[in-house]
Amino acid sequence: MKEDLYLAGKILKPKGLEGEVKVLPVTDFPESFLERKLFYVGKTEEAAVRRTVRHAVLRKGFAYLLFSGIDTREKAEAVTGSMVYVSADALIPLPPDRAYLHELRGLKVFNELHEEVGIVKDVVSMPAHEVYEVQCGGRIVLVPAIEEFVEEIAIDERYMVLRRFDEFL
Repeated sequence: MKEDLYLAGKILKPKGLEGEVKVLPVTDFPESFLERKLFYVGKTEEAAVRRTVRHAVLRKGFAYLLFSGIDTREKAEAVTGSMVYVSADALIPLPPDRAYLHELRGLKVFNELHEEVGIVKDVVSMPAHEVYEVQCGGRIVLVPAIEEFVEEIAIDERYMVLRRFDEFL
């Protein structure tokens, strides 16, 4: 059985001739690319293979990584477009008021009267802030992920309570 993997970045392109790749981090902790020695790399989570980091640098919001076994530009080109994942045990512990995206997906959504109104399908990044994609029956409702609308999130109990939910219907 394959372990659960979590997206940390996307390989954008090769850099140089030695197999280095440019990675767009998709994490609130891009500095973790400097500390980690192990990632999983693949076009999909199912196809990802374990890769050891030989060298890592952060520059202008991007991570530049050299992986063992990827030592030519051609090999780096072959992994371009691949995703970079970490295992569950490599996730950085978050403070109590923060959650990983995978922890939010699937939460039951209740209105302020504690009536179940849907399920969180995804969290989408928008220019101003993130937005919860809530599946309500046969449609998707977008709710800003801001304090004004979020009354409570209980990760362990797998639910969230949203204020003024009817305004989005």
